[in-house]
Amino acid sequence: MKPRSSKPTKTVIDYALDRLHSLGVDHVFGVAGDYNLPVLDHVHAHPEVKWIGTASELGAAYAADGYSRTRGFGALLTTFGVGELSAINGVAGSYAERVPLLHIVVGPTQASEHAGLVAHHTMGDGDFDRFARAHRQVVCADAVLKPSNAVAEIDRILAICLRESRPGYLRVPRDVALSAVPSHEPPALSREWAVDHDNLEAFRRAAGTRLAAADTVVVLADFLVDRFKARAELADLLQAGTVPHAVLVAGKTVVDESASGFLGLYAGAMSTKRVRAAVDKADLLIRAGVLLADMSTGKFTHRFDPDAGIDLGPFSARVDGVNFPNVPLAAALAVLADLVGGPAKTQGRAAPPRKAHSALSATSTPYDAPAHRLGLCRSLRPLTQSYLWEAVGGVVRPDHIVVADNGTSLLGVTDRRFPSGAKFIAQPLWASIGYSLPALLGAQLADPYRRGVLIIGDGAAQMTVQELGTIARHRLKPIVILVNNHGYTIERITHGLRAEYNDISHWRWSKMPSALGVSQPLIMKVRTQAALDRALARATATTHRFVLIEVFTSRFDVPPALKRIALKRPDKARWVA
Repeated sequence: MKPRSSKPTKTVIDYALDRLHSLGVDHVFGVAGDYNLPVLDHVHAHPEVKWIGTASELGAAYAADGYSRTRGFGALLTTFGVGELSAINGVAGSYAERVPLLHIVVGPTQASEHAGLVAHHTMGDGDFDRFARAHRQVVCADAVLKPSNAVAEIDRILAICLRESRPGYLRVPRDVALSAVPSHEPPALSREWAVDHDNLEAFRRAAGTRLAAADTVVVLADFLVDRFKARAELADLLQAGTVPHAVLVAGKTVVDESASGFLGLYAGAMSTKRVRAAVDKADLLIRAGVLLADMSTGKFTHRFDPDAGIDLGPFSARVDGVNFPNVPLAAALAVLADLVGGPAKTQGRAAPPRKAHSALSATSTPYDAPAHRLGLCRSLRPLTQSYLWEAVGGVVRPDHIVVADNGTSLLGVTDRRFPSGAKFIAQPLWASIGYSLPALLGAQLADPYRRGVLIIGDGAAQMTVQELGTIARHRLKPIVILVNNHGYTIERITHGLRAEYNDISHWRWSKMPSALGVSQPLIMKVRTQAALDRALARATATTHRFVLIEVFTSRFDVPPALKRIALKRPDKARWVA
């Protein structure tokens, strides 16, 4: 008789956790449910991956998204039916904004499925694939695991998630999740994207010719630079010739905003005159990972031709409308950095003329500190949105991770320059309000060496405030700046200035942290400019406590960016067409 091995048998869920850990995942978010309870025993026992129970599955999905944006990959685990459908909105946001993560759903056993039982969390019709089909609309790859295919399908789904930078979905019957897997050497999971070298050289020639003919060159960068791991290549391009550059709202902090060539935020008619003129009037506009969406372009008020110039997407590059497939973003940026920074050595590799560089330098200015000075302002004037965002931007530090919710919070803070090293997270494309609070949870767990700064409106906070309890349970100490403007101000400006449907219940926010389990929170209420300066100074100095700053602004006051588009558009900034 063979001696019994002391090594424990590895199960399907163990294998999935091992593979997630190999991608940098140390935390899995979710909510316990009766179908997944035995599976959670394995999560709890895993030596490298920690279970983070959230207040809701939607909060888990948002947290996994924030985690992935910070760490590179995220994961959530929910129960079948009610749990996974609660999370699906968050997963959809990850799909829209190209955030890679894995959603594991644990459901009834195979025997229950085969028998067509009327089980709880189902529609009572024996259809156990209904919710997997729903998820198919918001993930890049999905599978229903069986003992015979579980290992191969886990690896397949993760590989696609990495390549597409989008979420994947696994439905796992409980008995399959707990079944043993054969011992084997798992394949490497790579983020590399295939390069067609012939097309890359053709792009080099076309781009070199275009650069040589340009008098002024400007780079416009967006969030896909981050999702497709091309930050270093973009930085090389910007440094190669001190190229002036701007970002769209979702791309904030993909470049060093303290650099001399940084112009600021571009958002069509919401931009400052200087930034808009530089981008819209550039002889050659290089777009790096740009997605032209309504909120990022000031409701499509950009004035440059999207078919002209150099446009670098995740998997292909274009020069004046000519497409070069299988030229990934990082590879295309590396070619441009070589062209801009090196001398013309061969035909088609001409560097930009000297006059182009002088014209570029003239459009950029050094980083300017905010005009206000902390502790010196003695004004008793009421707090305004303009003063609020200038002050908040002025206290962001290189080790901060700033998470802003949609609405006035996002439009206000993105106008401010952040110091080199600071990280910014927002969700302007999917634009699901309440996203930022759980996303902060995920981001802080992903990078505990950074301090989180959450900027959120009172309306958005009411959506997901329960995750403050999860933040408290894991002893996180962020700064929360809650903008209390008595409802949905950005909706009021859009439509229904005094309409009842833009009102919300008035909560006692100062009581909320303690009620949700935060120990000894520092709570400050701010109604004046001087009070804001004092509160921000105290908050940044208080690193050992959770800080809530409740700032009160007029329900009709908006950030400068929204004022700019309201003044320039004939329809007075009707945000929704």
